Amino acid sequence: MTAWFVSRHPGAVAWARQQGFGVDRFVAHLDPALVAPGDLVMGSLPVHHAAAVCRRAARYLHLSLDIPAEWRGRELSVADLAAFGARLEEFVINRVE
Repeated sequence: MTAWFVSRHPGAVAWARQQGFGVDRFVAHLDPALVAPGDLVMGSLPVHHAAAVCRRAARYLHLSLDIPAEWRGRELSVADLAAFGARLEEFVINRVE
């Protein structure tokens, strides 16, 4: 099992390191084809990639934040992430045919 953390944002990566999640691979972009059954993928993925992760029998934990509209588009620090309630929430995502 590989534990992945996916984010292109330095503050999110620093936050994940600080939380001690036991991440094996930090990546800015994830190719879902690299994910194996039983892997754990944490972070921020486009919904179609999150669905691909779930189809591969891996778990997806989304980095959720409650960001005010005026803060969108800014790089956030570890303190900012904490202030905005950073947390990992598990989602199972399936595309509807």
